[in-house]
Amino acid sequence: MIYRKGQRVLVQGITGKQGSFWTGKMAECGTVIVGGVNPKRAGETHLGLPVFASAQEAMARAPFDIAVMFVPPAGARDAALDAIAARAAGLVILTEHIPAQDVLAIREAAAASATRIVGPNTAGIVTPGAGFVGIMPGHNPNIFQPGRIGVLSRSGSLGTLICLNLTRAGLGQSAFIGIGGDPMIGTTTREALAELDADSATEAVVLVGEIGGGMEEAAADYAARMSKPVVAFIAGRVSPPGKKMGHAGAIVTGHAGSYAGKRATLEASGVSVADTPSQIPALLRSRLSTSCR
Repeated sequence: MIYRKGQRVLVQGITGKQGSFWTGKMAECGTVIVGGVNPKRAGETHLGLPVFASAQEAMARAPFDIAVMFVPPAGARDAALDAIAARAAGLVILTEHIPAQDVLAIREAAAASATRIVGPNTAGIVTPGAGFVGIMPGHNPNIFQPGRIGVLSRSGSLGTLICLNLTRAGLGQSAFIGIGGDPMIGTTTREALAELDADSATEAVVLVGEIGGGMEEAAADYAARMSKPVVAFIAGRVSPPGKKMGHAGAIVTGHAGSYAGKRATLEASGVSVADTPSQIPALLRSRLSTSCR
């Protein structure tokens, strides 16, 4: 999911500490916030914005395109189903540690609707010059600058580092998509890669993955058919097998989901894989130069 300039955003959990802080930062960056949700404070105003009892009420009174959830795990299922029932075009689920059965219910409801999900356990989405949705530092011009490089990442912190390196090298970003680090998520690496491939503002893509699961391998199959250059960085090169590192999905069993396996598959598909994040700008420049010949 790419945030488009002018898209309207509803903040579920707007009155909490994090919801309040990031609502201010999103608005500062140009994101259009129409209001928030807190059933206990419905009818009030917060940060100069209306507070609604539900996303469905908000859709009727202040229509929105994307809902973003600053909601604890116990309330995540109800909040997500509410946004889906409201027919939100997009739902950014920042919450982590949501019970597996609740995530399954959310994904099932979304599959039967037109709502696209990013997350759970995502840091959000950013389009420099247009706005951002979530907890990425999209308001910081030292990290994000408008440009032609699309970035997708399972990790928000690694995604931030990559974008910082790109900006310092004079390579701005067309869009950032944080897909989330949980084993079950609404948008896969392959799906995010396909969206950036179809995006006319994107000239090349940086894929930030990590050990565990098979999403990068599935994305490699798609990347092999792309005309746009793809550069990747895979975190977890020195992680010991069988040990969970960071995200819930970052666990390797035998060769499945291993760093070596992911790297080999990506490189066989024509993707340039960096050893360190600092190598990415140079690899991009090389690939872009070659593709222009």
